[in-house]
Amino acid sequence: MAANSTEAASYRVQSGDSLSVIAYKYDTSVSNLKNWNNLNSDLIYVNQVLEVSAPSSSSAKTYTVQSGDYLSKIGAKYDVYVAELKSWNNLSSDVIYPGQTLIVSSGGTTTPPPSTGSSTYTVQSGDTLSHIAIRYDVSVSSIKSWNGLSSDTIYVGQKLSINGSSDGGTQTPSSNVVDIAKKYVGTPYAWGGTSPSGFDCSGFIYYVFNQAGQSIARTNTEGYYSKSSFVSSPKAGDLVFFENTYKAGISHMGIYVGNGEFIHASDSGVVVSKLSNTYWNPKFVGYKRF
Repeated sequence: MAANSTEAASYRVQSGDSLSVIAYKYDTSVSNLKNWNNLNSDLIYVNQVLEVSAPSSSSAKTYTVQSGDYLSKIGAKYDVYVAELKSWNNLSSDVIYPGQTLIVSSGGTTTPPPSTGSSTYTVQSGDTLSHIAIRYDVSVSSIKSWNGLSSDTIYVGQKLSINGSSDGGTQTPSSNVVDIAKKYVGTPYAWGGTSPSGFDCSGFIYYVFNQAGQSIARTNTEGYYSKSSFVSSPKAGDLVFFENTYKAGISHMGIYVGNGEFIHASDSGVVVSKLSNTYWNPKFVGYKRF
C-alpha cells in the first residue's frame, strides 16, 4: 500500500532505492519527485533527503523528536541548518527532548541567499564559517579574506561580507584532494599516524587536506565530525563518516572520491572502498564538508 505523502514530506534514500520505487511508495510520479527536488536525472544516492510531496508555501512542516535525536541529525534529515531549527523553534540551546514537536521548514517564507553580487550576512546562533560558506557557495578562506579574519572564530550578530556567489572552487572539495589522497593508497595503518609512513583514519584526513592547501587542525574523527557540515549533494573531496565500527558512535571517516566510493585509512592501510559494501553501508552516517 502506498504511504500517505501528507504525513511524510521528506524521505531519506535507502540502499536499493530508485525514483520509481520511491514514487510508488508515496503515491506520486517520478516527474514530480524530480521537479520537487530539482533533479536533472534519475540518479540518487544513499542518505539523500528527497521531498516526496509538493512543497507548501503557506505552512511549515513539523517533526516529533525521537529518542536519540539531536539538532544536527534532524537538520541533516531535512536539509536545514541547526541555526534555522533553533530560530524557527525559539531554542536558546541545542537541548531537545523526545516527544517535542519542532518546526523543520520555513513555510516558504525564507528568501534564498543571493546568487550574484555582494551581500552582507549576519551571523546567527549555531553558525560556523563552513555553514555560511556552503550556503553562499563560496570558500571559508574567501570569507576570511573578505572580512580580515585571522581565525575561524565568529560571533552572533557579526556582519560578514559575502562578495559574490563563487570563488572558482578554490575551497570546494575537488579532485585535488582526491588526487593527493590516491597517491597514498597502500600506505600502512598506524595508530595516531599523520604522515606517509603510516596513517590512522583521522590522521589521513589531516595530512591530505593540509597538503591540498586547506589548513585544518589535528583532531580525531569525532572532532572532524563536529567541525564539518552535512551536505545533500556530495562532491569528490567531501568527507564520509561512519559509526559503530571499533567503538560505539562516530568512529571512522574517509574522503568521497565519487561513483559511490571513498578512500580511507583502514586497518589494512589506505584503500578505496565502496559505500555499498556490506560492512560499511549499514554504518554510514552521511556526507559532510569543512
